[in-house]
Amino acid sequence: MSELQPTGTRKRVVVIGGGYAGTMAANHLRLRADVDITLVNTRPQFVERIRLHQLAAGTGTATADYGTLLGNGIELVVDKAEHIDAAARRVRLASGAELEYDYLIYAVGSTGATPVAVPGAAEYAFVLAELEGAQRLRYALADLPPNAPVTVVGGGLTGIEAAGELGEEGRAVTLVCGGILGPSLSGPGRRSVAKQLRKLGVTILETATVNEVRWDSVVLNDGEVLPSAVTVWTAGFGVPDLATRSGLRTDSIGRLLTDETLTSISDERIVAAGDAAAPSNQPLRMSCQAANPMAAQAANTVLARIAGTTPAKLNQAFTGQCISVGRSYGTVQLARLDDTPIRLYIGGRTAATIKELVCKGTLWGLRKEAAKPGWYRWIKGGKRPAQLPADKQAALR
Repeated sequence: MSELQPTGTRKRVVVIGGGYAGTMAANHLRLRADVDITLVNTRPQFVERIRLHQLAAGTGTATADYGTLLGNGIELVVDKAEHIDAAARRVRLASGAELEYDYLIYAVGSTGATPVAVPGAAEYAFVLAELEGAQRLRYALADLPPNAPVTVVGGGLTGIEAAGELGEEGRAVTLVCGGILGPSLSGPGRRSVAKQLRKLGVTILETATVNEVRWDSVVLNDGEVLPSAVTVWTAGFGVPDLATRSGLRTDSIGRLLTDETLTSISDERIVAAGDAAAPSNQPLRMSCQAANPMAAQAANTVLARIAGTTPAKLNQAFTGQCISVGRSYGTVQLARLDDTPIRLYIGGRTAATIKELVCKGTLWGLRKEAAKPGWYRWIKGGKRPAQLPADKQAALR
């Protein structure tokens, strides 16, 4: 896509959130030379959330320099957005500063769900969803002997990757799934993950749940007390409450409600992308695989409104899920375009290699878009919501 022609009047676009979606959106906006782009982020560095389990285990880093990821002319403001005044088109920051905008892209991402309903979880469990939590977990693990028991709560992809990474490091890991292991996987894909976890010495408690977290143990739903020198909580995600606090319409967990062009149903000057967006109240799976295409389309919506043309409707698809199980193993769960899993998967060392290429390729893609706006392409044709009938779900197991 070539650079769009200027309108004669410069437009100010503020992007809130410097994760995968926010960084992609900011870079894609540079298709217009007459747009002043400001990216607001709470940290001075980009966080690779898909590598936070590596940071916690001490097997890798999870940050990158914005100087290598953002295109020329994008202003990075390291601050926290406290309030969006849609009527005045103004964002108030924690520092007290205010940013005026003509259009705003809401890309605040997601956070770990605070386990307030489980006694002791908020006090003693480590939440592996943000940089600071992963750093605290790493420091805690560094002070433990290698054979100290570690409990990972949550059998989703984050829990699987955390358990695998720590298990490969020789930790005595118990994974408490709270239901089915890898609920987004097919039966064969799930068995692949379980086999690899067990190879690394991870104990899997599939149906157990945690009723209480103590400083040195967890209490399961059947009353059993498991010793746990460190407890890692990966069960569920939430989103920042900025939209809710700003009086914008959101879904039940606080994602910004939008139409199919990713435009807020509260204000046409606000467009959303990534984990904190709920287009037509049918949000996509929280993932960088969903965030990047949404971000490019959110930017296109803004560019269309500046040009006075009709924005295109959301159109993107999934291909599957890449899961690392330590550095040596992995599972690539293939899926239909609507993100429902099929029985086909790739496992073992080949899958681990693919996952690593995907992680590296994600940053490479952001840098490529920074250098050449409009370069980014995505797979189209997916449907929402991704939900198979019960009989077809059973056939996958």
